[in-house]
Amino acid sequence: MKISLLVISSIVSLCLVQCGRVRDEAAASTAGTTPRAKPVILVANYPLKYFAQQIGGELIDVRFPAPANEDPAFWQPDDNAISQFQKADLILMNGASYSKWTDKVTLPASKIVDTSSSFQSTFIEEKGAITHSHGPGGEHSHNGIAFTTWIDFYQAIAQAKAVRAGISRVRPDDARTIDANTERLAAELGRLDNRMLAVGKRMNGQPVVASHPVFQYWARRYGINLKSVLWEPDEAPTDKQMEELKALLATHKAKWMVWEGVPAKEGAEKIKRVGLQGVVFDPCANNPEKGDFLSIMKANVEGIENAFP
Repeated sequence: MKISLLVISSIVSLCLVQCGRVRDEAAASTAGTTPRAKPVILVANYPLKYFAQQIGGELIDVRFPAPANEDPAFWQPDDNAISQFQKADLILMNGASYSKWTDKVTLPASKIVDTSSSFQSTFIEEKGAITHSHGPGGEHSHNGIAFTTWIDFYQAIAQAKAVRAGISRVRPDDARTIDANTERLAAELGRLDNRMLAVGKRMNGQPVVASHPVFQYWARRYGINLKSVLWEPDEAPTDKQMEELKALLATHKAKWMVWEGVPAKEGAEKIKRVGLQGVVFDPCANNPEKGDFLSIMKANVEGIENAFP
């Protein structure tokens, strides 16, 4: 039986197409174009979570296991959380004496990025702080290195760049995207830094009281004449605390108190009786109930700008 040239040609063409498809699939497999598992990144606090998400985006899997009702700086992780850190592809730590639990736990050093190491020589040391407790974390003291580094927005930019370096290690083929995302984040933080520098100049050394000793780097960067008490926003100040505040105001004649969170009604009313007004500057160390790190920092800066027009 004779086979037409047209049929033979069709068979040959089909074979070539199928063979080419097999070669293409094999090449794709060897080239590694199948989706890669996202590197798992564990972080010490919410600011680092936000920085990592903004810089790495869909390229990474960011995890922050601290409970919402605890201060991550004094959090004591359970065995499951410690295991998550130990198994992570990258660990982003705040440094500056943050995450005190790490003194008792072994973490893989090769995976750790200390995001504040570039300005370690300028850390602020607190002395004489009183031991106190708030939340489920138990008693603690603010003695030692001040750790709320990121509310100095210039330092926050340095921390974001350290995050970039870490993410680039685990996603080396995505450097261009990672760099572009970092520059966008740094620009946003730079705008906040410039606004705070401007309002700091307007304040011109006016005395200010803070509700908690967590604003050291903020005060230094922006030239704020700040002294702190040891109050919690959600607790009404005791008579003893009010007397201590009055004694402080006798020499540090502030008109404003900076709260780290929205104060309880009774606390807000009590400070009014001694001539103080309140403004919130939330350090945002843990996941916020609403908004994100950038929106909260913008609200913080706007509040200070309104207090000192």
